[in-house]
Amino acid sequence: MRVAAPVSQPVVLTIAGSDSGGGAGIQADLKTIEAHRCFGTSAITALTAQNTVGVEGIDVVTPTFVAEQIEAVVDDMGVDAIKTGMLATTSIIETVTAQLEPLDVPIVIDPVMVAASGDRLLDSDGEAAYDALIESSTIVTPNADEAEVLTGIAIEDHRDAIKAGSALVESGAQAALIKGGHWGGELIEDVLVTRDDALSFSHPRIDTDATHGSGCTLASAIAARLARGASLEEAVGQSVDYLGRAVRYHHAVGQGPGAVNHLIDVEHDAAARETIDRVRTMVRSLIEGDISNIVPEVGMNVVGTTPTGESPDDVAAVDGRLTRRLDGVARCGEIRFGGSGHVARLLMAVREHDPTVRFGVNCRFGDDVELAMERLGWETIEIDREGQPESVRVTEGSTMDWIAREAFGSTATRPTAVFDRGAPGKEAMTRILTTTAGELRQRVLDLSDELA
Repeated sequence: MRVAAPVSQPVVLTIAGSDSGGGAGIQADLKTIEAHRCFGTSAITALTAQNTVGVEGIDVVTPTFVAEQIEAVVDDMGVDAIKTGMLATTSIIETVTAQLEPLDVPIVIDPVMVAASGDRLLDSDGEAAYDALIESSTIVTPNADEAEVLTGIAIEDHRDAIKAGSALVESGAQAALIKGGHWGGELIEDVLVTRDDALSFSHPRIDTDATHGSGCTLASAIAARLARGASLEEAVGQSVDYLGRAVRYHHAVGQGPGAVNHLIDVEHDAAARETIDRVRTMVRSLIEGDISNIVPEVGMNVVGTTPTGESPDDVAAVDGRLTRRLDGVARCGEIRFGGSGHVARLLMAVREHDPTVRFGVNCRFGDDVELAMERLGWETIEIDREGQPESVRVTEGSTMDWIAREAFGSTATRPTAVFDRGAPGKEAMTRILTTTAGELRQRVLDLSDELA
């Protein structure tokens, strides 16, 4: 018999409705809470029969039983943070308010009042009942429509969001996060208003309708991070980033738009070791194959990212690149995440056009390389550095975005290689980007052999 080794984690209580489709409500909350290394508990306010297409039925729980669920959790386990979602009726809102009043823990209120269609989910009495609940909150997280119901302020821009957030703080909330998904254009701006400041968290809008449950997921992530001791600003900023990745890499499930991927960070972390191993194996193979004839003067970097990589910090690469020596090719440093600059930024820029691309390498370019690629039958795209727009030249870090857009933004098929003939102070370069490590390894070896 083995000795038990129990794990102690913060306890987070979610008070919300059940979503049989798993994308929102209690199901989304519990998955998010557990993904953030907290123990999730629940008090269910309503049962819904729904899926990725819509809601087919609702059965509301009695206020008395909602209170019994809360008491059962608090009395036995204690709680380190609380999150509320769909509270369904005025009497349930009042019951929850009474239950939470004596508890001295972070409370995140997601005021589920307006459906995605714009329909009201509560009558005017229910909306008014939220005032007392918000007074006890650490943070309230309405979308623009809900904030308008709560404050009477129509939100069309950043200034309106601050005005509505300030009104909620003046009504008793310690902070208000006005979510910008319902206003704005290509860039979503979430505005956090506290008693001392107003902060914005901006991120690109993702081209998908798979956002059902995103409000539940964001509020639960904030509650979990607060339970783990994060500051309010840290909890909000990190949760906004997490939600962006969860929506971009959503589950393709059901006949509707899909479902938010609540375990996205768990999946990302699990894939990190595998990505490092694949890059290490590929580098070893290229060194053994002596590909020194295609290593550029600035050195070669072999990079790879996880299936959900979002920034250069998510890219595994050789720290210091591969360089030519008299006896072949050598690795200058270890393989680690964040070990590449230019090639990693290009890989991330290309993934904005084709998220299946995960691996890349930079090779030298010359007339002999161009002829070798032609003999191999590769589909190549030339980037004209001389034609680079002035706005790109003068903007730090924008060159890789421009190259990715030129090579991947307007072509129906992914090129085998992208090359440029250089420019003053810029070495001519060939770049190969692929979906798998094996494909990249083979292409590099093929090019080197063809040149040999």
